[in-house]
Amino acid sequence: MPQNQSLTIKPIEGGKPGKVYYPLHLNTSPVPTPGPGQVLVKVQASALNHRDLFIRQHLYPGISFSAPLLADGYGTVVSPSSSPLYNKPVLVTPSRGWISSPDGPEPIPATETNREEKEWSVIGGSARYSDQGTAQSFIVVPEEEVFPAPGHLTSAEGAALPLAGLTAWRALITKGEAERGQNVLVTGIGGGVALAALQFAVKKGCNVYVTSSSQEKINKALEMGAKGGVLYTEATWEKTLLKQLPKTRPFIDVIVDGSGGDIVAKGIKMLKQGGKIVVYGMTVGPKMEWNMNAVLKNIELRGTSMGSRAEFGDMVKFVDENKIKPVVSRVVSGGLENIQGIDGLFEDLKGGKQFGKLVILVDGEEEGARSPKL
Repeated sequence: MPQNQSLTIKPIEGGKPGKVYYPLHLNTSPVPTPGPGQVLVKVQASALNHRDLFIRQHLYPGISFSAPLLADGYGTVVSPSSSPLYNKPVLVTPSRGWISSPDGPEPIPATETNREEKEWSVIGGSARYSDQGTAQSFIVVPEEEVFPAPGHLTSAEGAALPLAGLTAWRALITKGEAERGQNVLVTGIGGGVALAALQFAVKKGCNVYVTSSSQEKINKALEMGAKGGVLYTEATWEKTLLKQLPKTRPFIDVIVDGSGGDIVAKGIKMLKQGGKIVVYGMTVGPKMEWNMNAVLKNIELRGTSMGSRAEFGDMVKFVDENKIKPVVSRVVSGGLENIQGIDGLFEDLKGGKQFGKLVILVDGEEEGARSPKL
């Protein structure tokens, strides 16, 4: 009889945020049974995000030691047989509690079966949705929280899409309002969100420019359709970037940024009047400068955090129609039992070695998972 394996973090007594690094722990339990309005998904592949590293370092709020890790998942619906998605490959949405509002998560009202109002949260290692997380063999989810997977994707590519794709879509399209012919700057190329934003913007007909600390990563971005790129390790990289812009449009329309830091000070020098800076993360630090020059130039600073279920559906449809393949940096096979291999993926994440997503094949091997080849 099949069992459900799951990966959680193991507590360490006296562990302090930022200094602790919780080890991975493999659990075995009975396969869960879906209830009314739910489906059982057999997970084939899962993917890591920086959030998962922060959870192991206790740098993320509301973590759980019993909830399975990871928010990205690709699998097959195996129950109930009455579901229209039965026996079909699906993508699991990476969060719960945000249906369709473009402004932000709307509170989910209490019902007879759910007496408490549910709030938005990313799944995986989260105390708020403790049974959700894609680092497990089987996961029960509400039927509306799975979407048919685009047929051109491998399981590894499918697992690479949800969280990064949704975050990039909302940042670029909903908040950035990027349009064909505009100049878009995507900072920190190499991470999953930045690469998805690059791919989406190129397919939208934007002129995309990138930054990185690695010339090799910039070169790969150019192969993917970027028009130019600069090393942000240079003190005046914004001046170098301005020289790369076309004379007919010598400014940036939208910046999609995941680091924070001095992006406002740099962005003022590149953006048009009324240009937008969309920030989806602040890896440099929890604060950033805002000055009067940005006010006088009518710059808009827009924060964004992942996205709604409706935006997820729009993103998946766009990927399907344009046959976009998420970039996979490295794949580990051997299932969830291969803790040593999975720890290696976390080391890649910790060292910033990846160009694309880091994926675990939860169920078996998959030829061609390292795609697209760069």
